[in-house]
Amino acid sequence: MAGHAHHDAHGHGGHGDAPAHGSRREYITGFLLSVVLTAIPFALVMTNAFADTRITAGIVMISAIVQIVVHMIYFLHMNTKSENGWTLMALIFTAILVVIVLSGSLWVMYHMNLNMMPQMSGEMSGM
Repeated sequence: MAGHAHHDAHGHGGHGDAPAHGSRREYITGFLLSVVLTAIPFALVMTNAFADTRITAGIVMISAIVQIVVHMIYFLHMNTKSENGWTLMALIFTAILVVIVLSGSLWVMYHMNLNMMPQMSGEMSGM
């Protein structure tokens, strides 16, 4: 009994400290948003809706970022109030990492296309 009292004194033993789990409605909303945020970029790419591929790439990236936020809110239940704001710090850290990864990937792909493709076409014509 004393061990239980000690455990409760630190605020870890009560049921009120457990993070709230989502309702069925929240999971369905998150799922539907995820499907829509996947279907729209897929349709744009498959139908060549925009002549400029940069517009399509921008919309796909925006959809990806919004989808990450949807997953964090509806499936991971992250908000500014839970866990004394640590989930907000995790959200900010995730956002920074996403920006670094996306911008770095686009930079690498752009420069590889710019620097390697003209050389390859010149080598192929010489054969």
